Parts: sequence; C-alpha cells; structure tokens
Amino acid sequence: MITWTNQIEVHDLNTWFGSKHILKGISCYFMDNAVTAIMGPSGCGKSTLLRTINRLNDMIGNFRMTGKILFEGEDIYSAEASVYELRKRIGMVFQRPNPFPMSVRDNIKYGPKLHGVHDEDQLDKIVEHSLRRAALWDEVKDELDAPAPNLSGGQQQRLCIARALSVDPPVLLMDEPVSSLDPISAGKIEELIVTLKEDYTIILVTHNVQQAFRVSDQAAFLYMGELVEFDETSHIAEAPSDPRTEAFITGRIG
Repeated sequence: MITWTNQIEVHDLNTWFGSKHILKGISCYFMDNAVTAIMGPSGCGKSTLLRTINRLNDMIGNFRMTGKILFEGEDIYSAEASVYELRKRIGMVFQRPNPFPMSVRDNIKYGPKLHGVHDEDQLDKIVEHSLRRAALWDEVKDELDAPAPNLSGGQQQRLCIARALSVDPPVLLMDEPVSSLDPISAGKIEELIVTLKEDYTIILVTHNVQQAFRVSDQAAFLYMGELVEFDETSHIAEAPSDPRTEAFITGRIG
C-alpha cells in the first residue's frame, strides 16, 4: 500500500479567472518521493492546479482562489508566505523548453547565483551535478559555453529540468514536459522522471493516459474542473471507480 504524506495538501480549492470558475472544490494530497500524474482532457483545469501550487497564477490580474494549499504544513497563500522562497522550494518545468538566451553553463548557474551562491568552484559543482541529474552531462560537458538555444529540443528540455534542480527543490512541477518533443526525446524525459522520484516529489500534468500509467505512482483525473478520481495509478488503470474515468482512459472522452 502507498502511504500518503502531507508535504503538499490541497483543501477545497476553488479558482476563478474573472467570472469563469475553473477548479471546483479540489482536495487531494501529494506523496513524497513519487510521481503524481494529473490527467484529463484539455481545459479541465490541470495546468491551473499546477500553477496554483506554485503561485504562478498570481501574475494574472483576474485570478482569485478560495481554499488552502499547504506545503510542509504552511499555507502558501498566507500573508506571511514568501513567494520567492516557495518558488525556490517548488520548481517548475513548462510544456515547451524555455532555456535562457545564454550559455548552457550560465543557465544552470542562474538560480544558485540568484539565491546567493557566488563561489565559482561551488557553482561549477552545481552545474555538473544538475546536468548529471538531468542525464545531460555526457552530451554537453564539452559545450558548456555554447548557447543553450543551440541544443536540440529534447536537450533543451533536460537543460530546463537541470536548471530547476540547480537550487535543489524538494518538489518539481512538470506541465506536459514532453508534448512538444519527438518520441525518442520524450522517452528519455520519461525515464528521467522515474529516476528523479528517488529524491524529489514530482507532480506531472499530462493528457497522455499511457504516459501517466508508465511513470506515475498515483494519479488524479480532472474533468470539467472537478476532481473525479484520485488513487494509486495501478488501481485507476485496472479498475477505475467512476465511469467518467473509465471513459477517459479508454478514449471515449478527451
């Protein structure tokens, strides 16, 4: 049996963009050192949930929310919460690779330097360690000073993962990280996700049911803003409890 933990807890979360009610009464818990897949059809609220956990929706003027999200027992939307510290502790990888227009090396150094690391020897160690964690070191170790946008799409996405890992966040959010990649590059990212869960809590948004089944330990199915089902992935794959979940995983809705 999977043991649920409370590193991240979502309690009765409702979100709106203007008058449009996106997420409706979401409550769930995310497990340490595991991959949770958030799946569902386009427009169901998957990315909104992910971005609410990282407070990225704060930058959208008509966004509002009710409910609570707790990270390590603290309300991330409380007046005392530091968004700066939160985003250091909860990293984010987006749908399309977004390397900074600088060298491979400087992409990795950027976060640690922003958070006060300036010793060059330490920064070089962080660069190598982060790239190794992202299974990219052997491919770029002789091109660290080359422009990051010159890398292939798959390499750029792994660089973005390495950049997120450079400040050692315990949680990594991934918003459809392989949707713009070719099958070979996507496979490498999936293998990487499975490896990374040994040291990180990973929350993965995906519209690809088979990907969710391949890489995740637990899964959430969202439909029209509601959390229809949340369980161990193996249970959802073998015997979904809601007919809407079964319809989605068999391709009848989506």
